[in-house]
Amino acid sequence: MASIRPFHGVRPRSELAASVVSPPYDVLSEPEARAIVARDPLSFLKVTRPEVNLPPGADAHGADAYAAARDALVRMMEDGTLVQDAGPCFYLYGQRMGDHAQVGLMALCSVDEYDRGLIKKHEHTRPDKEQDRVDHITGVNAQTGLVFLAYRQDPAIARLIDAARAADPLYRVTTDDAVVHTLWRIDDPAQVAALERAFATLPALYVADGHHRSAAASRVSAARGGQGEAAWFLAGLFPDDQLQVLAYNRLVNDLHGHTPEALKAAIAQHFTLTPADDPAPPRRGSFTMYLGGAWWRMDPRPGVVDPSDPVASLDVAVLQDRVLGPLLGIHDPRRDARISFVGGIRGHGFLSDAVDRGEAAVAFALFPTGLAQLFDVADAGQVMPPKSTWFEPKLRGGVLIHLL
Repeated sequence: MASIRPFHGVRPRSELAASVVSPPYDVLSEPEARAIVARDPLSFLKVTRPEVNLPPGADAHGADAYAAARDALVRMMEDGTLVQDAGPCFYLYGQRMGDHAQVGLMALCSVDEYDRGLIKKHEHTRPDKEQDRVDHITGVNAQTGLVFLAYRQDPAIARLIDAARAADPLYRVTTDDAVVHTLWRIDDPAQVAALERAFATLPALYVADGHHRSAAASRVSAARGGQGEAAWFLAGLFPDDQLQVLAYNRLVNDLHGHTPEALKAAIAQHFTLTPADDPAPPRRGSFTMYLGGAWWRMDPRPGVVDPSDPVASLDVAVLQDRVLGPLLGIHDPRRDARISFVGGIRGHGFLSDAVDRGEAAVAFALFPTGLAQLFDVADAGQVMPPKSTWFEPKLRGGVLIHLL
């Protein structure tokens, strides 16, 4: 079952939402975050990237930064930039990016169910990033970031959410990336109870994005004895049939001693290589590579992929196991500085331009990982290679806050 709970959400005052709602904290450099806050002093980045409140060069992960985050949150609540709903509510968070639309339920989820594996993971966390989230939650005494959860779509839940969307939204704003963000409040006790009952029938929830935030919530809850508000974490729950997964592509700085022709010859041991008219891989299991000023299509030869293994058969795993590791010497992609990962939202031109400018030696484009593959890996209790999925649109910061 999936236990969810309504809560007294803290959110931007409706008329200020366009100024408060901010990009996710982890997609910006410090100069980019500072520029946004300089342009819009109400940006929630003051809380999620608190180093912007300190002089340049200050420790972004030090005690002063977390204290500044807490001060910024308190000030935003005291001056009315943020308001807290008087009663326990669920919320709906809708996003529209071009022709794509998705609507998720904002709720509290059980840390105990996360700890027991009923909320399933598919990635390892990095200790430094997890500790940063622990320190931020503890310093601010609030959960300011949504854990992005997915579930297998359910007709009963869909009907309840469609009914709740008939109400007027609290706000609707368009961010600078042309994504429309809409927030609805669900405070009718009958609707709240019906949603709780419907989600209780789901066998599992899946962490789509936010492994560090959910792991940090678990650690904070344990430190507080698993009691009170810390026993729950803030999440956005989205049905799998609405989510959009883009590719997570790779740039490699050098050819690990190979010439371009030698690398192609080595790759050809496991893949057929043909000139590619289109830089986008045509299907799952096929790759494209930009090398020597041209795009090449890579199709695995028979026997290269084991379809019975939910992890080894992932495109990201095939590329890692057959090319990045043995041929390019990247054995730990989580820590190797010679590889960088590029979200599919940037397009294939970003990859070829990086190689043409000499910022990388070779680029690999992948077909997007599917939600069904993510579920299969999580159900098997296994983990995906790093940077396997890139979800768009991103959940924004400052949409909702859960006070502990």
